[in-house]
Amino acid sequence: MPAPDIQFQIISDGNQQLHTEGYDATAFYLSADFHEQLTRFSPVIAHAIQQWINKQLATGVQSAEVVLPSLGQHSSPTLIILYQKTDEISLQGIREQGAAIARLAAQHQLRSVVIDLTSGILASNLTLEARIGAWTEGIGLGSYTIQSYQQYSSSASNPLLSITFMLDVDDNSLHLEQVITEAVIYADATNYARDLTNMPSNKLTPTSLAEEAMRLSEAGEMSCQVLGISDIQSLGMGGLSAVGLGSSHEPKMIALHYQGAPQSDVVYGLIGKGITFDTGGISLKKADGMEEMISDMGGAAVVLGVMHALNQLKLRLNVIAIIPAAENMPSGTAYKPGDIITTMSGRTIEVLNTDAEGRVVLADAITYARHLGATRLIDVATLTGAVLVALGDVATAAITNDDAFLSQFMKAANRSGEKVWQLPVYPEFKEMLKSNVADLKNSTGNRLAGAITAGLFIGAFADDIPWIHLDTGGTAWLWKARGMEPQGATGAMVRTLLHYLNDPSAAL
Repeated sequence: MPAPDIQFQIISDGNQQLHTEGYDATAFYLSADFHEQLTRFSPVIAHAIQQWINKQLATGVQSAEVVLPSLGQHSSPTLIILYQKTDEISLQGIREQGAAIARLAAQHQLRSVVIDLTSGILASNLTLEARIGAWTEGIGLGSYTIQSYQQYSSSASNPLLSITFMLDVDDNSLHLEQVITEAVIYADATNYARDLTNMPSNKLTPTSLAEEAMRLSEAGEMSCQVLGISDIQSLGMGGLSAVGLGSSHEPKMIALHYQGAPQSDVVYGLIGKGITFDTGGISLKKADGMEEMISDMGGAAVVLGVMHALNQLKLRLNVIAIIPAAENMPSGTAYKPGDIITTMSGRTIEVLNTDAEGRVVLADAITYARHLGATRLIDVATLTGAVLVALGDVATAAITNDDAFLSQFMKAANRSGEKVWQLPVYPEFKEMLKSNVADLKNSTGNRLAGAITAGLFIGAFADDIPWIHLDTGGTAWLWKARGMEPQGATGAMVRTLLHYLNDPSAAL
């Protein structure tokens, strides 16, 4: 489930005893110079914190958090202590501390928390606006809980309802409130993408994904077109048609248009892979772990999350979101190894592996985005297992035909804290995609450079249009929670895309 509607507010006063009454908990950040910081507490509390930190130092951890009862020594009944071994903290570190507060609030059923930022020790290299935004984003992301379908669910949503930032500076409250509002939008968009990706495939089909896109368009100032199988075939989208016709749920090509700058010729095309379930088709996957394939529409969820945020941010730019939605199923009507497919672009594909279906549907989606006027392309896809071999579940792989375009995008990734790593595009990799009987083959037939060749297959349909490919095959889904990211869907790349679109030319 998405994070609850947490109310954020700001107060500017260094007198914590005056302002923390009535809150369930007060959170404090302690750094390497914690001895001086402990003078802010009563001797009883300071001693308890000192003992806890000594234990952390003995284990060698770089950061930790704990919840302590105040034992009547503070106006809040509960204290949250966040400790970091260094004196400086990054924006990503702040986000993770915010997520830790949200998790602790859930564990201890805390409804209201005041975060004491009056010590002046937090990240002197970062602006106050950046810090408050990072705290807010982390809290929103850390508050996420996955939806339960149990008849009698024992899992409860996060109880956190209010966060108060206590500052000891004269702040421009209106400006900080705007920063908070934007950070909440970023977190909500990510949580929205997580919800979609976590949905089981019997509840999220190509048709229901299209219905969700229509709902988004009706909720904001966007238009939406959905192509059914007859339109898909009449436009020559042989890739999407072939992959989708193995299922009883017909494929859909979804297009959402956001026009915030009617006078601009620049149109960003965001293309998200929308395979609502992937069995591998005739080239059937192994059974173990196949349940994760509900997440194979993670790219579609990401671009819908971005469009969800654009409805609220009202950015002055133009965006087209394209989602080729289908199920990849084995059946009597499924496409087969050895088939030759003609795509919307006119290029032909030799099918060597029906489990390499994502690149096949994205080929038509890239061409359709160009047909609708996109001038810059970014595709997001849980494309390969090979990316896990290269980067694990830690970083998203990027491939581009325009290094300047990717350079600006990487700056946005650094601002968001999401890890992205560029893969090379040497000519030898493109040679590996050549077919003897078609323009391209959808698989090289071996495991060499699998993430690269898969990305370059998609790039062939971009031609000379600036293009970035993001392979989230390792980052869209986690089997175990980590930092700000929950078990299951992560919504990886929503925030980076929003940071980029919000300011494409911004430096760090």
